Amino acid sequence: MNLHSVEILLAEDNAADAELAIRALKKHNMANNLVHVKDGEEALEFLTGTGRYASRSNGATLPRVVLLDIQMPKVSGIEVLQHIRDTPQTKHLPVVILTSSKESPDIQKCYDLGANSYIVKPVNFESFAEAIRNLGFYWLLLNQPPVKS
Repeated sequence: MNLHSVEILLAEDNAADAELAIRALKKHNMANNLVHVKDGEEALEFLTGTGRYASRSNGATLPRVVLLDIQMPKVSGIEVLQHIRDTPQTKHLPVVILTSSKESPDIQKCYDLGANSYIVKPVNFESFAEAIRNLGFYWLLLNQPPVKS
């Protein structure tokens, strides 16, 4: 895979949830340019082209959407979201929170920080797969990203 043309960055520490999301996107041909990272630190390295993703710093484009779990090790999804919004190069990057937390403070905090959407992961596989398919369809095919200046 070419790490310079990623469309989806999936930041998810739960291997089973990540596999379900990837499988659902593959089923609908939306996972060709997907990168899965397992914690918030790796997500930030990917987005900034540092650490294990230092090769991305040369001519890499940002993903079209970030699917971000908030409960991750090393750096939380909320901290990743805050970094995305505080950085001029990524401040307009669409971020969809995809998490198991239904807690009102988490929801409010994510929207206050500029999340584009907050989705609670459905419990059963069919509902989860359908939610992921709809996410991919909307963010990759329907949504029009801002024009870079």
